[in-house]
Amino acid sequence: MELSRRVSLISGLRYKGGQGMLNWALHRITGLGILLFVGTHVVVSFFGQQFGDDLAFAINGVYESWQFQIFVYFSVLFHAFNGTRLALMDLFPALIRYQVELIWLQWLMFVPVYALPVYIMIQSALSGV
Repeated sequence: MELSRRVSLISGLRYKGGQGMLNWALHRITGLGILLFVGTHVVVSFFGQQFGDDLAFAINGVYESWQFQIFVYFSVLFHAFNGTRLALMDLFPALIRYQVELIWLQWLMFVPVYALPVYIMIQSALSGV
């Protein structure tokens, strides 16, 4: 009997992983986001300092927007929380049995630490302060 390899686009894009796969993907994406932000920030700061380029000042305007700050805050905070969970599992291998519980604990700690400052950022941005 032969397996059918016909998969629709919707079926192929549907997420089939668990919490571990989602954390793995988010950890990689946030790490690349942090790397891209820091690298771009260094280059733009250099060109802005040396040449006073208008493009550098325009990109700094993007950095200062509250939407971008929320994205960077998510990236740094999630990467730190997930990295701490991974380091704990590396240091104490017995914790690997409780990986799902540790992921839930990570999210339980992450959400309030992320949500409160984001609420304050959005509130101050919308009030014009």
